[in-house]
Amino acid sequence: MKHIGTILLASLLLMPTVSALPHSESTPYSWYCKRNGEHRLPSCDPQLEFLDRHAAFYADENATEEDKVVYLTFDAGYENGNIAAILDTLRDYDAPASFFILSHLAESESGLVARMFDEGHLVCNHTASHRDMSGVKDRETFLGELSLLEETVREATGHEVARYYRPPEGRFSERNLIWAEEAGYTTVFWSFAYADWDNEKQPDCAAAKQKILDNLHNGAILLLHPTSKTNAAILPELLEELTQAGYRFGRIDEIDA
Repeated sequence: MKHIGTILLASLLLMPTVSALPHSESTPYSWYCKRNGEHRLPSCDPQLEFLDRHAAFYADENATEEDKVVYLTFDAGYENGNIAAILDTLRDYDAPASFFILSHLAESESGLVARMFDEGHLVCNHTASHRDMSGVKDRETFLGELSLLEETVREATGHEVARYYRPPEGRFSERNLIWAEEAGYTTVFWSFAYADWDNEKQPDCAAAKQKILDNLHNGAILLLHPTSKTNAAILPELLEELTQAGYRFGRIDEIDA
């Protein structure tokens, strides 16, 4: 994104660092952005000014008040009975989304993944195995994770994965971004996420929906896990409230990296 540098500078004195190490292309980072309140774009850590150089973004900084937009993204590694319900809700609200998937989902639930394609969603690369990519030392291994997911989806559905990559657990290095970009991928982070991934400790529905609404901003990229029964339960009301507030739902391929 063209304006990440400005946001980084503004946040210089406000944020803890995401890596305690001096920067090099191999320095590992954990993605984090600081919520600002008042429905404003979260601040990005000043160490991450290199995102601007390598086709990476975490929000749509060019969203306007005349075209309010939210990007629903889902990190999907497996199915536990909630993905189909989430797809039903997205269909009912004519809300396109972007799914970052693993090989296991394509292999075990090829029908669901095919449905994502058929219903107009973007199916993207979350690697084959969900390994920590920040520790990968060579380009061949890194790209092997991406190409294996591509091949698995192609064989399972006959479709091609969109060239958008999300690092598992938000772990990355600048070198990862370079390799992804060289392979034609845009790296996509997020401006909102919350603790929805633990199936044994699901958040309260009312509290979860309110947390999302309280931290919403124009151009937000929401990271949700479709395995969450809370997310499946609150999604209809959430989409209804966002629609009533004048938002539309976009796919991340609308965003200019």
